[in-house]
Amino acid sequence: MKLLTFERPGAEAPEIGAIAHDGRIAVLDRNLHPAFSDMLSLIEAGEEGLAAAGDAIDEAEKIFTSQVRLLAPVPCPPQMRDALTFEMHLRQARANRYLFGQAKTRISPDEVVIPQVWYDQPIYYKGNRFSVSGPEDEILWPFGETKLDYELELGIIIGKEGSDIAEEDAMDHVFGFLIFNDFSARDHQIAEMQGGLGPSKGKDFRTANAMGPWLVTRDEIGDGDNLTMVARINGEEWSRGNSSTMHHSFARIIAHVSRDETLYPGEFIGSGTVGGGCGLELGRFLNPGDVVELEIEGLGTLRNRIGPKRG
Repeated sequence: MKLLTFERPGAEAPEIGAIAHDGRIAVLDRNLHPAFSDMLSLIEAGEEGLAAAGDAIDEAEKIFTSQVRLLAPVPCPPQMRDALTFEMHLRQARANRYLFGQAKTRISPDEVVIPQVWYDQPIYYKGNRFSVSGPEDEILWPFGETKLDYELELGIIIGKEGSDIAEEDAMDHVFGFLIFNDFSARDHQIAEMQGGLGPSKGKDFRTANAMGPWLVTRDEIGDGDNLTMVARINGEEWSRGNSSTMHHSFARIIAHVSRDETLYPGEFIGSGTVGGGCGLELGRFLNPGDVVELEIEGLGTLRNRIGPKRG
């Protein structure tokens, strides 16, 4: 099932729906079931909520996507974590430190020394859950930034509460998958992380975390471990990769994150950037007015336009 959150012109609150067989939105009216109040309520309702949504699709009001504004499927996740699981991305990004004056020349990605801890356990940071944007939203250009970047990522939404989750049980806690564009202000990020903490301003600016266009339930995607991932800028393909190259699976990430802490329904976890999936790796960055499209097999296309330069 492809689930989405949307706003109708003049409506008092966002609504949720599912993509019907004809491509229109089947409106999941909140008056029909308590789980249809918003996407988080539907996720928290688990299998009962999904069954109710499936039963409602055929008889639900149908509207065209052109009639509404799509929001991020979960507009304000309870928590956001983004991992770093693709070795090629790590190597190629660090090899380009010369772009920021941190090295005199670009070294080969094969020469990059990766700490052993990266291989031993998933590495992740917590993002700003209030800085989420959706399909077609304009992306803020951070003040004073010169190297604004996109990042092509796969994301999951947690569907079931749990702590100390075993790796073999972890995927049972996944509600669904979506596309994630982890927009990054590289000048800010590179500078602040020299201080030993971060990222913060490099990632937390308004609209930085773009998600969508919809949330696809796990029964349609499986474990998400062999999905083609593509990024296009103004229609030109810049990046292509596959989720099969993740060094740590989502199951391993969930098991690690849930050790000694609890995961809750609606929480977001990102895969990190696929190898070759950002401008930093390619030595080219975004410009105001650029249209960024991320496409992942089975998950649709997430499209955003870059706003005017500031500062």
